[in-house]
Amino acid sequence: MPTVADVERIAALSDPVVRNLQITQCYHELSSVFAERSGAGANWCTYATWASKQAGQTIRREDVVRELEARLRIQSEAGEAIQKIIGLVRQLGAKQKPDAIRTLIWNTVVMTALNRASEAVSRGNRKVFIEIGREFARFIAICQPDPVYNPAHLEQFLRELRPGNPPEGQQYLRQAFTSYYQSWFENDPKQQAELRLLANLQIGFHEQTRLQPEIAESLNMAPIDPAVLKNRLMELVFPAGSVLGRMRLFFLETIGQIAPLDRAIESLVAAIHQQIRLVVTEQLMTMSFPPNVRLRLGRDLLVDFPASLRLITNADLQTLLLQIDPTANSLLETGARDWADLPERIHFIADLFRCYHESAALYEAPFSPDQVAVLETGKRPTGRL
Repeated sequence: MPTVADVERIAALSDPVVRNLQITQCYHELSSVFAERSGAGANWCTYATWASKQAGQTIRREDVVRELEARLRIQSEAGEAIQKIIGLVRQLGAKQKPDAIRTLIWNTVVMTALNRASEAVSRGNRKVFIEIGREFARFIAICQPDPVYNPAHLEQFLRELRPGNPPEGQQYLRQAFTSYYQSWFENDPKQQAELRLLANLQIGFHEQTRLQPEIAESLNMAPIDPAVLKNRLMELVFPAGSVLGRMRLFFLETIGQIAPLDRAIESLVAAIHQQIRLVVTEQLMTMSFPPNVRLRLGRDLLVDFPASLRLITNADLQTLLLQIDPTANSLLETGARDWADLPERIHFIADLFRCYHESAALYEAPFSPDQVAVLETGKRPTGRL
């Protein structure tokens, strides 16, 4: 059973890739332990397992790089700009081979932007885990052993949660764990399901409000300043610290010899930034989980609500759904056109949690036993992650 100390240890890891993988595995373990008490029905950690696994793809950048390389190969504007830049830099006196110049351009423009997106997603992944993962571990330790409803234990847990709304307050977490606790002592399966969906959505609303800055930053990344690439290219021709080189560069700029390079750099940065944003957005707006479910978050969900949640009777759940789901009891307009828009995002999540609440496949392990064994040593496993 993951403990508060385990959560804090994982959150303190410096390697963002290993940290994300351990966060994903810890969510799975918390979800499984929680389910031992609650039984059927997903809890928030169940969904967090697969959301964290999806975030890992952006954090590791591997799939993004491959997709971007494929797109740029068929994107004539970027390819032509790169070739023009290489030719102009060599005309100015650069001695490096074309492949070396191409690598410098790729690292400066592409990898810098992808690193920004990766860092924002990684920061959000840790931010949520250190707060909510910690509270699940604490809740399980204090309350899960209770054979009968124990208000003193519940109050002991709630005491450490801050009043007020997110992003700073934890009122929705207080309500959520109270709903979970009540569900353990509810005999009616439908009322149990509604209480647990209510808790999942209360945590989801808190989490998504807290994550808003990181999600907006990862999707709306600022383009690389063309001057940065220009300066690095000029260092190939005019070595840093060379007074003669700086004088020659100033002269060439004065007579307009550098202007074609400036235009080619601006064209390249604009073209690549557009493709990077498309690729990163597509990856962030995709979610995969067993059994072979691959959701496009910009499209309406195509599954129906389970029978237990088709008609909502819990008054608190009805109130929350009216607040976050503008098409209550319908899957129309579920898809979020702009994932950086909090109301659109939480609308999709509300229907996602409701539709897949009874999906037992969500409890499948995110990694193989061999991969988990490697993760426990603090290393990155091999194979598909």
